[in-house]
Amino acid sequence: MPIFFLLFIIVPLLEIALFIQVGDLIGVMPTVALVILTAVFGVLLLRWQGLATLMRARNRMQQGQMPAQEMVEGIMLAFAGAMLLTPGFFTDTVGFLLLLPPCRKALFGALGRRIVVQGAHMNSQSGPRSPGPGDVYDGEFRRTDDSQNDHSLPKK
Repeated sequence: MPIFFLLFIIVPLLEIALFIQVGDLIGVMPTVALVILTAVFGVLLLRWQGLATLMRARNRMQQGQMPAQEMVEGIMLAFAGAMLLTPGFFTDTVGFLLLLPPCRKALFGALGRRIVVQGAHMNSQSGPRSPGPGDVYDGEFRRTDDSQNDHSLPKK
């Protein structure tokens, strides 16, 4: 938990320092315009990358494969969007790096060693496989025999 506390302290301080330095170099209004421009450009790139990732995920599912990489990339793209919409140069840099497919692939490779994705076993012809012995089923039931549902008899 201390890592998140440090991030909440370090990242804003870093952003403030970068704002001061960039503002000193190019002025206040160009700095504000640059922050807005990077956010707009980043959101446009995010939309393009998100649609491409969605199409790849659909293709993998149609082939009967689990789109694990695409799901993790979707999470990374959502994080990239949050970083791009957060005002600042450091967060924009992190967001833009996550928009680059090679960076996402490298991060997925690093995370892939730690994350195990479980899902239904797929059959390429018929979708999910048929249940086998030892499978667990979850469900609900309701008793419908006449003795339990006959409310016309007085209770004794």
